[in-house]
Amino acid sequence: MTFLPWTRRLAAPILLSALAVAATAHAHDAADAGETNILAQKVRATNGRFETVATATAEGYTPIPCASGITGGAMGIHYVNAAYLKDDVVDLSKPEAVMYEPMADGKLKLVAVEYITSKGPASLEGQLFNFNSAPNRYGLGAFYELHVWAWKKNRTGTFADMNPDVSCDAMKMAD
Repeated sequence: MTFLPWTRRLAAPILLSALAVAATAHAHDAADAGETNILAQKVRATNGRFETVATATAEGYTPIPCASGITGGAMGIHYVNAAYLKDDVVDLSKPEAVMYEPMADGKLKLVAVEYITSKGPASLEGQLFNFNSAPNRYGLGAFYELHVWAWKKNRTGTFADMNPDVSCDAMKMAD
């Protein structure tokens, strides 16, 4: 019983610490979902014109096949701008690739963009790019890339390569 006042004094700081950790984890999860991520918001505002594939093709983007993950999920169909890929410039309004998920009705839905450069370490608005060494599954030389899932929530993170909730299955049905 003599320890009760002592434990009360410790309980408050421990409880506050636990609440702070929980709040930080929640804020991190929300940011990873793109809900409050400032970069994802900027990408959405700047690149919303790509919601129609016609805009992407008019701006010089061409499709490559739908990319599925080895362990599940996918990136979708990349529409790649070869000129932006070659210039090695990272520009928020000129992503090297625009990513669409094929839908069951045959339409393509904008889900993300990808920034790519061979110069690094690279970052965009403070967000570091991922490094892909060579050889890689794409047959490219070493490069830095950053996916931004600005239109479709990605439970593995706003900047993750694959999205477990994106699928290429609609492409298989069309074959």
